[in-house]
Amino acid sequence: MSPTPAQQVALLEQCKQARYMWNLALEQWSMWTADQGPTPGYVEQARQLTEARAAFGWLRAGSQTVQQQALRDFDQAVKNFCSRTHRRPTWRKAGRHEGFRIVGSQASRIVRLNRKWAKINVPKVGWVRFRLSRPLPDVKSYRITCDGLGRWHVAFAVVPPPIEAPGTGEIVGVDRGVTVSAALSTGELLSCPGLSNREQERLKHLQRRLARCCRGSKRRLRVKAAIANLHACATDRRRDWVEKTSTDLARRFDVVRVEDLRIAQMTRRPKPKPDPQRPGTYVPNRRRAKAGLNRGILANGWGDLVRRLEQKAPGRVEKVNPAYTSQTCSACRHCAPENRENQAVFRCVACGYQAHADVNAAINIAAGRADCARRETPVQVSPTREPQLATSA
Repeated sequence: MSPTPAQQVALLEQCKQARYMWNLALEQWSMWTADQGPTPGYVEQARQLTEARAAFGWLRAGSQTVQQQALRDFDQAVKNFCSRTHRRPTWRKAGRHEGFRIVGSQASRIVRLNRKWAKINVPKVGWVRFRLSRPLPDVKSYRITCDGLGRWHVAFAVVPPPIEAPGTGEIVGVDRGVTVSAALSTGELLSCPGLSNREQERLKHLQRRLARCCRGSKRRLRVKAAIANLHACATDRRRDWVEKTSTDLARRFDVVRVEDLRIAQMTRRPKPKPDPQRPGTYVPNRRRAKAGLNRGILANGWGDLVRRLEQKAPGRVEKVNPAYTSQTCSACRHCAPENRENQAVFRCVACGYQAHADVNAAINIAAGRADCARRETPVQVSPTREPQLATSA
């Protein structure tokens, strides 16, 4: 979007009021007790909103459409949480959750200016120009957001048709990692583009400058804007890679098998370990190494890739138990920790099969070989070793 400075102020005010209504509804829902009867729904909260708009002028100056839609969105979020399909609604913070949604007849008030530009009538803001990135669909709702870099975007809610399967019957396994973002069972190694070495050095330099800046100073604001610019570049590159990779996999293969990973649990902070010998102190828990691993997992877009695959190829994405897929030989199915020498090299100690470790794991995922679980494997004869019984402890 390309709003004027006055329109940016008005848009931020709308974001502020939508965030206020969401947090107010969340506070009411969180503090409601059983002796007060059923939790107020959207109808009761809309009635309370009407009374609040009559009492407070600053709330009355905003768009009632935006405020009511924030209550509708929260009511739907509560229903999704109660049905166990989504997480619990959380607080929205200024500077991080800047946006609001418009649904209804006002969402269709769009005028196309030329081949690249159009304008949309936002309530209490006026006509705002935006650049067309694709043909306009049948609009029923849209969301206006502002990212950390101060860029405004308008996104129209449309459910695109799923990508049709090629019909070749091919199955591919995808092994996600930190060094190699996605390794395919076909032998392809895909890497998610991030910040270059020069950009990473600049990010460290800016973060050190930020630590020395005084809070509230203009220099601190400039440094924060420069850091946000680098993070926005990394986010845009990751999203672009996820979109292109997921579309390519959905078009080339009938079935895509991935590991069933709990990314939210994998990226949690390590809990502190109290020292039993010295009460009040803690033993090292390798939190720095865990923080680096968490950043690597999130920077490679593990969850975004699978989520977009499930949306583009519904019913064709299968999740496999990831247990021992990286330690199992894809040739003889011998499972042992010694098979994987390091991050990149896999060499089976039973049959001598050697391959890239991530590609070997992807082949096991494609074959659905996740139930090995260190069971006793049959005798394998190696050309360089004596026959041995491969057991697992």
